[in-house]
Amino acid sequence: MQTLKLRSKGDSVRLLQELLNKAGYNLVVDGDFGKNTEKTVKDFQKKNKLIVDGIVGTKTWIKINAVAPKALKESTKKFLAEKDLIDLAKELKVEVAAVKAVYEVESSGRGFLTSGKPKILFEGHIFWKRLKVHGLNPLNLKAGNEDVLYAKWTTKFYKGGEREYDRLNKAIKIHNAAALESASWGIFQIMGYHYKKVGYNTVEDYVKAMNKSERFHLKAFGKFIKSEGLVKHLKTKAWNKFARGYNGAGYKKNKYHTKLAAAYKKYSN
Repeated sequence: MQTLKLRSKGDSVRLLQELLNKAGYNLVVDGDFGKNTEKTVKDFQKKNKLIVDGIVGTKTWIKINAVAPKALKESTKKFLAEKDLIDLAKELKVEVAAVKAVYEVESSGRGFLTSGKPKILFEGHIFWKRLKVHGLNPLNLKAGNEDVLYAKWTTKFYKGGEREYDRLNKAIKIHNAAALESASWGIFQIMGYHYKKVGYNTVEDYVKAMNKSERFHLKAFGKFIKSEGLVKHLKTKAWNKFARGYNGAGYKKNKYHTKLAAAYKKYSN
């Protein structure tokens, strides 16, 4: 079990925050162990007669796991296996180490929440655009929906974890398909509006597949990088070109290309 404390980051922190919310707290699930998460951990430790230090070690993990829902235990059946990555490498005709590198750097760690639902992040600025695609004027629908419908990208309305479904469901009441198209789904967080690129006739079919297992998330990822012409960069290990194509122009700021190169070196050895 990974020990977590103030300033820890990553999917283990997101899992911790999800489980604490299942225990009755109200944390934003952002994968950042900040002061509010530390305060919550201390409260949990106090209520469960543990040493109150704000550090999530073995004993605290054991107590927190006791509140884990059945869906979390069932979701382990949906995890990717080594064979899945090997199969994708064969399909793409690239090295397994290259696929593992991309999985390590570009995946969100887990494809499913503690509830058993696939991970999502709802993007209100995309919803604005998708409503236009479906023939609706977002300006006429904005009132009362400011947290799910806005013209420019912002992180201020993100809730993280299960609470992103509250935002999605609010958007669905406005327009089902546009809402589903405006969320990123699963372990690789591929946007719903890419449903045709990843092999589905409707966004509803794409979402159904994303609910099945991480294997379907991986299949969608494989089809997505094929459609974007990125497989050739995996073959040649042109990490800067792959990172630009997958993450956009800001890839250098986040050092995605150097992370990919380092991960590939680790797995190729």
